[in-house]
Order: sequence, then structure tokens, then C-alpha cells
Amino acid sequence: MKNFVQHGLTVTLVAPAAVTSGSGVLVGAIFGIAMHDAASGDPVETATSGVYDLNKIGSQAWAPGDKVYWDNTNKRVTKIATDNTLIGVSLSVVGSGTDETTGRVRLNGSF
Repeated sequence: MKNFVQHGLTVTLVAPAAVTSGSGVLVGAIFGIAMHDAASGDPVETATSGVYDLNKIGSQAWAPGDKVYWDNTNKRVTKIATDNTLIGVSLSVVGSGTDETTGRVRLNGSF
């Protein structure tokens, strides 16, 4: 096909703020994981699909298949849909203890 550009598993975005490798990046409705450090306004390669361990709200329990959302204000994943962006689903059981702040997420790409 003449009009094919790329598979889209990774895309280049303009960093909306300084980002570090492995952190979430939200630009409009596009969510990805930064593949390298980037300063605000610089291009950053982001992975838009795959499975990642991401920071979550400690007070929430997760079960496999729960929809998860990016809380761009607090830069973490939550099950709360209001004012947040759907990014994928939980792949593991995670408790609601204050020390349980990492959850395994399968990204669904842009919705």
C-alpha cells in the first residue's frame, strides 16, 4: 500500500512536560509509555500497546479485566473513569493496601 505509514505500536509525540523513561504520557486522547527521557516540548517515542507495571492508587483493589484509566493530574492509573482517560485493562490481582501501588496494565492503544 502506498499510504501505509507505520504499525503504530510506537509513536512520536511532543512531551507535554518533562518525562522519564517508563512513565505515562498523555497527549490529547493518545496515551503511551515514554521510551526515553525527554524535556517538555521535545519529541518522545512512546509505546502505545503492550503490558506494563504502572503506578496506581494504593487504596484501590484491582482484578484482571478491570478497566483502568490514566489520572493525568497525579500521573498514575486508577479505576475511576470520571475526568480520566481509558488506557487499558488490569492483568493482575492487586490489593487495596497503601503499599500496593503498582498494577500490571495491558494498554489498548488510543480509543
